Amino acid sequence: MKNLSKFLAGAACVTALAFSTGAFIKVYAAEAPAVAPGQPVDLTYAAEKALPAVVHIKYVQNSKTRTVDVQEDPFGGFFDPFGFFGNPGNGGSRRQQVQTPKKEATGSGVIVSADGYIVTNNHVVEGADELTVTLNDNREFSARIVGADKQTDLALLKVNAKDLPALPIGDSDKLKVGEWVIAVGNPYNLSSTVTAGIVSAKSRGLGASRNGIESFIQTDAAINPGNSGGALVNTQGELVGINAMLYSQTGSYSGYGFAIPTTIMNKVVDDIKKYGSVQRVMLGIEGGDVLNYINAQKEEGKNADLGTNEGVYVANVSEDGNGAALGLTKGDVITKFDGQKVTRMSELQQALNSKRPGDKATVTYLRNKKEVTKTITLKNAQGTTKLIEQADIDVLGGQFRPVTDAMKKQLNINYGLEVLKVNNGALKAAGISRGFIIQKVNDGVVKSIDDLQNLVKRASTSKDPVLYIQGIYPTGKKAYFAVPLSD
Repeated sequence: MKNLSKFLAGAACVTALAFSTGAFIKVYAAEAPAVAPGQPVDLTYAAEKALPAVVHIKYVQNSKTRTVDVQEDPFGGFFDPFGFFGNPGNGGSRRQQVQTPKKEATGSGVIVSADGYIVTNNHVVEGADELTVTLNDNREFSARIVGADKQTDLALLKVNAKDLPALPIGDSDKLKVGEWVIAVGNPYNLSSTVTAGIVSAKSRGLGASRNGIESFIQTDAAINPGNSGGALVNTQGELVGINAMLYSQTGSYSGYGFAIPTTIMNKVVDDIKKYGSVQRVMLGIEGGDVLNYINAQKEEGKNADLGTNEGVYVANVSEDGNGAALGLTKGDVITKFDGQKVTRMSELQQALNSKRPGDKATVTYLRNKKEVTKTITLKNAQGTTKLIEQADIDVLGGQFRPVTDAMKKQLNINYGLEVLKVNNGALKAAGISRGFIIQKVNDGVVKSIDDLQNLVKRASTSKDPVLYIQGIYPTGKKAYFAVPLSD
């Protein structure tokens, strides 16, 4: 469970707004018992539906051997922190292997289809070597990560099982402030825990992560560490959100929790299943809530009359983004998206979430208090209207292995990935030959095949789908290559 301290370090602007797209098959719940207005709410039906579908996730990151540079003491091992007998640190450095400790953690997940698909938070599973899923009936399964999306903090897992108790998926857009919900998960490793509260707010943006996509459901149902990835469920027994973080001064529940709405989750899951990565459209602006801008101007003794107190203030526009194509300029205020009112940045993010590259969108904005409406065909981060499929390491057309200890010693290096064979593919086209040792890709260190795989995937869906590869040949000659991943 992510914790937010009392002082949230807010992201004042968002560059190149980007959101997932797609659709997810909705599973309908049986009709829940009707409750007359003003009568006490019975949450037992919702709990009975949710408990079998919420799982316990055990995360394991195995111990690993790392080579680090250790500063030598110039006096043969005598530690002189104050420099009384010389200048510490002038003794050079030596390589030393260290063993990282084994890491274990727990979280929650939600079964969203009977054939074994489970949704959780990205931060619950990121970096895991092993994932074990335990169902409410104590059955255990090993899980694999089908795909993950850091910007929405969502991940899709798969277990090899059938006829699992999937939780029906509801429409989070229909939630109302004041509506009763329950949070189901495994806080503090206590399995099958249910807490209740109301929806306290919707479309809440917190600025909790850089470039994150935030339009949270806020609830006062108790959410604690271990609840991450668990279910937020309405009284009809439908999943309406994935629990993600809490507001806390202590690290434990002290008032509010936040869940990712199913309107975002559905599209992320569908894109991962169809394309292997989340399809995003780029608005290409920096900005924030109009009210925040007005208040900031007041603090500086300035009066900002934009013709409205609601909407998204545009502070900057990227030259090659969708915002520029719309004609947006600094000082404009976005007030509608596809005819729907936009009062804050998080609402604009959620509206963009429904679009794919190539889709059309109508944007209404104020300029000098005058309303302008334009329609645009939305482009992705690479400036095209094509769907982006995540590339695999196979696109390189090579075979690899971690560099041997003998080669490390010969070349005076600590890590690298040796190219054993070059077939037809991106490496051959770029001029990389057998024997070359890859050490860095796009400023990411390459120590293993998994490192290279992750860097290829990340680059293939980025604005600049190119691998900038640095490395060394067995002769000691260093080299640098640019390897395009697209035509």
